[in-house]
Amino acid sequence: MSTSTPSPAAASPLDLVIFGGVGDLSVRKLLPALYMAHLHNNLPPSTRIHALGRQPWDRAAFVEFIQEKVPGFIEAKAYNMASWQGFLERLDYVALDATQAPDYAALGAALQPGSDRVYYLATAPSLFVGICANLAGANLIDANSRVVLEKPLGHDLASARQINDDVGQYFQEQQIFRIDHYLGKETVQNLMVLRFGNTIFEPLWRSPYIKSVQITVAESVGVGSRAGFYDGTGAMRDMVQNHLLQLLCIVAMEPPVSLDPDAVRDEKLKVLRSLRPMTMADVAKDTVRGQYVAGAANGDAAVGYLQEANIPHHSSTETFVALKAHINNWRWANVPIFLRTGKRMAARQSEIVIEFADLPFTIFQDSPRQSVNRLMIRLQPEEHIQLQMMAKEPGSGMKLRPVSLNLDLETAFSERRAEAYERLLIDVIKGRLTHFMRRDELEAAWTWVEPIINGWQQLNEKPKAYTAGSWGPAASSALMAREGSSWVEES
Repeated sequence: MSTSTPSPAAASPLDLVIFGGVGDLSVRKLLPALYMAHLHNNLPPSTRIHALGRQPWDRAAFVEFIQEKVPGFIEAKAYNMASWQGFLERLDYVALDATQAPDYAALGAALQPGSDRVYYLATAPSLFVGICANLAGANLIDANSRVVLEKPLGHDLASARQINDDVGQYFQEQQIFRIDHYLGKETVQNLMVLRFGNTIFEPLWRSPYIKSVQITVAESVGVGSRAGFYDGTGAMRDMVQNHLLQLLCIVAMEPPVSLDPDAVRDEKLKVLRSLRPMTMADVAKDTVRGQYVAGAANGDAAVGYLQEANIPHHSSTETFVALKAHINNWRWANVPIFLRTGKRMAARQSEIVIEFADLPFTIFQDSPRQSVNRLMIRLQPEEHIQLQMMAKEPGSGMKLRPVSLNLDLETAFSERRAEAYERLLIDVIKGRLTHFMRRDELEAAWTWVEPIINGWQQLNEKPKAYTAGSWGPAASSALMAREGSSWVEES
């Protein structure tokens, strides 16, 4: 497979085109990230940002909308009027119905002659193919064009393959950036350095020295305005198939031969293809589906999922998933890997926990409790790495107590830490594919996930109820207990 990436000439102007340019993702994430890139001189000087939408606005109306909506999503200390005005000068608006081919003439007229183009499809996946076809029909794609695809890419393996086939008619694989913002987080990228840039962990990063791995992506919010999308999609398709499996790949991959994009993604692919397929018995025993009911979240009363606006009262869509996975290779033999994600949970928290093996024997009779060694990698809300070890309590005797060695990544470096979307957008502009999913990775993830979804459908069981503001159904704790482990907040 070719490892080449687009290499635009330094002097070429850049047009960054956002389909869905006035939508929630654009307002909350993309435009604030691009402002930060502008503020820190990480955009080419001739960059123009074109927001596309159906609203019959001119540029002045669009800028007024942006002035009202976007600054609230920019860190206060980073916002200054001079930089903000300079950023606004980069913005353009094109009224366009993405499904109507004639509308693309207006887009073509707005683009800079001879520019390199980045097309960011912040739309429903059902529009991806039509957008690409219309761009091609208007002669707006060339060898230096790139396209960014937002998740979810399909709802099953067949639909994911169809999207890849269809988009692949217009863009080469090295031009396609399948974005997963978790891969842009500083701590996730630091995990590769932690593993492969130091010698102390690698000898122990394997069975039998690791007892278990747990990966949690917890959200404290409910479905909110995404109800129409979320119902029928659920936590498995929305979070496990992409975010959690990508984190699992970085934890479990072998050292790549280099940081070449395909070398890294080859190793991630091997992990996905080594995941033990789940049988119906495995699905029944080793997975937990949940759905939140009314409770208190973030100190406020929260309605249950079935009471959310635009959710059918009979919906069986899961808002929580916990499951146990195994990797069929020597490094990870007999090491259970627990994945967990949910909405309306006790806290917004994303974390990877490596639990090292128990001592085979203890000589410290004053401390009957088994020692616990854990490496805890926090991704959000703050970013830090913590190594939990045992130390002697002050005083007579030899009683032990867990203590932690902390690496606070926010204070360890004086340099500014870019937010995930900012970092990934800069990667797209520079043509760097390392932190984006390749087609075969996406399809390998769906190959493992799809039998689980099908198994749930065959079992025809309702999701287990859990109270909003909790850590999910009790069955998820039982899932861990059967392996002699516990979720980190319960230990």
